[in-house]
Amino acid sequence: MNEKRNSFSSSLGFVLAAAGSAVGLGNIWRFPYLAAKDGGGLFLVIYLILALTFGFTMIVSETAIGRKTKQSALTAYGTLHKPSRWIGIFACLVPFMILPYYCIIGGWVLKYALTFITGNGLAAADDSYFGTFITDLAQPIIFDIIFLAATAIIIYQGVNKGIESLSKILMPILLVLVIGIAIFSLTIKENEGRSGLDGLKVYVIPSLTGMNAKSIFITILDAMGQLFYSISVAMGIMITYGSYFKDDSNLLKSVNQIEIFDTLVAFLAGIMIIPAVYVFLGEEGMRSSGPGLMFKALPKVFSQMGFMGNIIGAIFFIMVLFAALTSAMSVLEAIVASLIDCFGWSRKKAVLIETAIALVIGIIICLGYNILYFELTLPNGSVAQILDIMDYISNQIFMPVVAIGTCILIGWLIKPETIIQEATKNGEAFGRKKLFIIMIKYIAPVMLFALLMGSLGILKL
Repeated sequence: MNEKRNSFSSSLGFVLAAAGSAVGLGNIWRFPYLAAKDGGGLFLVIYLILALTFGFTMIVSETAIGRKTKQSALTAYGTLHKPSRWIGIFACLVPFMILPYYCIIGGWVLKYALTFITGNGLAAADDSYFGTFITDLAQPIIFDIIFLAATAIIIYQGVNKGIESLSKILMPILLVLVIGIAIFSLTIKENEGRSGLDGLKVYVIPSLTGMNAKSIFITILDAMGQLFYSISVAMGIMITYGSYFKDDSNLLKSVNQIEIFDTLVAFLAGIMIIPAVYVFLGEEGMRSSGPGLMFKALPKVFSQMGFMGNIIGAIFFIMVLFAALTSAMSVLEAIVASLIDCFGWSRKKAVLIETAIALVIGIIICLGYNILYFELTLPNGSVAQILDIMDYISNQIFMPVVAIGTCILIGWLIKPETIIQEATKNGEAFGRKKLFIIMIKYIAPVMLFALLMGSLGILKL
């Protein structure tokens, strides 16, 4: 099976595919609202430090595991260390849980893109627009089906014709759109003398006003939690993509390129969104927008731009749609590759079965906003319904568990040298070798444990 395994045609193909996975809704939607909430520049500094330490450690580890074993997450951990195969099961459950609701959110983005393309952006700015849409019985399911079908068709084409080919097209377009909107955002001058450049200062200049030890600790945990979304670790994706990475390619160089691309897009996403929201909604509005930033606050911003609002809004949501699609591709591929490796299924069979399961679960989640609606208070204190519950279990419980297990496996069971040898098998220099060893053995497990305890409500923040 390993001899027939597909692989990326080049390091560039791997980098663009991995970056496409990393650059998704987490970067463009979640990163800006967390930055706004957690003090702007302070969040940026902490995030950058964590990306260069924790993020680097986890990406190298998972990519090396994939390339060394030539297996996806479900079987790779057991191949390295038989008693650790439970980590692979959890790592496969994460994308299995994420795919249905990620495609639903992708469907929401598609709905908003079509709304602005058809010149109805003003309607999207209404306070009731988003709520009316997601509580509708049919529309969210229809858009979910369209987005899920597009994702499945791409993965059905395979690694080279599907993932790599599309990533080489979409990622350059995505980067151009992100840069273009970010520049436009900085040129805005509107209400009460505020400008986009004023918003940029709020975003990039660290401020400790009103901050204490507790709030700084929360910012650290938020930044670390964001890294899971941003770099696609602890969900089997980087292991799967690593298994398609050629043995003679420079793994460390490619990881560095992924880091740069991902961090750059996350930073630019903040420039796209925060200055514009600051201009029209003020600093308080910017910081209080929260998770509704993309679907509630931004349409209000676009509506105040006049004729240009529909054009900018359409470009923005098309760009977000591209980002969501490249990430959804990687989530589905992680599941499909695991089914192929574990059960010997054909790609066709694995794609069709997983897509059908994701559709059924997706419909149930959509109905969770109307006929199946209920509220549940989670251990972390947040009030949730079906989508939130699945997001909480997959992202705040399973992903830290997978990451902790990975750290223990590499740091203490098979030893860091196993990964270092794989990463330098072609004679490459490991520039952050000591940092890698310290992070994987000591610092990362402690930070991840704190993150998990906070999610479980045991660590009160």
